[in-house]
Amino acid sequence: MTLEKKERPGLKSSDLAQEAAELETLPGTEDELQPKKVNIKIHLRKIPLLANLTEEEMTRVKADLRIRQYARREIVLQKGGTGDSLLFLLSGQLQVIDITEDGRAIGLRILTPGDFFGEIAVINGSKRSASVVALTSVLVALLPSATALHLFSHSPSVANLMLRHLAQKIQRDSEFRALLSIHNTAKRIYTFLALLKKKEADNLEVVENLPTHQDIANMINTSRETVTRTILTLVNQGIVKKDSHRLIIVNPDALQKLVQS
Repeated sequence: MTLEKKERPGLKSSDLAQEAAELETLPGTEDELQPKKVNIKIHLRKIPLLANLTEEEMTRVKADLRIRQYARREIVLQKGGTGDSLLFLLSGQLQVIDITEDGRAIGLRILTPGDFFGEIAVINGSKRSASVVALTSVLVALLPSATALHLFSHSPSVANLMLRHLAQKIQRDSEFRALLSIHNTAKRIYTFLALLKKKEADNLEVVENLPTHQDIANMINTSRETVTRTILTLVNQGIVKKDSHRLIIVNPDALQKLVQS
């Protein structure tokens, strides 16, 4: 498993060789790799899809994985590209987007660490159906399609998780299409927040890693100003509270009433 950096314009081949040597990985503890230069540790068993692999399967994955870094707003996957790998987000945030005929970027969903993506093109042997853009600096792992397909067909734990993932994806896409059909913009924002919220161990409902207001606007086809104004209204009404990079749903019942109104 090696850490790769994308070639930058003007970078000489000799510089690339030196940089690649500096980024060569060191042997780590079990299922752990530690690149020299960036001083990170990657715990493969903390990736949900890989958590229950056998030692033999994990050894194969470790040998085939490649790690890449992308800066904020860089394109990680391009719509129409070749589906030659399954990808895992190790750190940072990504957004899946599609481009309309008139050139507008429509956000489809947000990806957070531990998520995998690009599976449809791998399974079908087809082209990428959407683009993926880095919302922050990100670290991504790429697993060649041949290795991924072997796991899908030979690893019961991976096959089970993949089936559940695809079922949830169908349900989420259906909910999102229903959201976009809502004509009232404020209600569309309320519904979007309700879809994103998760319940923590203490029953507190939160939206973790809240996307920027512009990213929310892109996803639900409205303006950034409208998103800002609507969320501020929810804050002033005591329905939500902002906390660092998350949104706390202080009054879930009140939010649900707005969704259903």
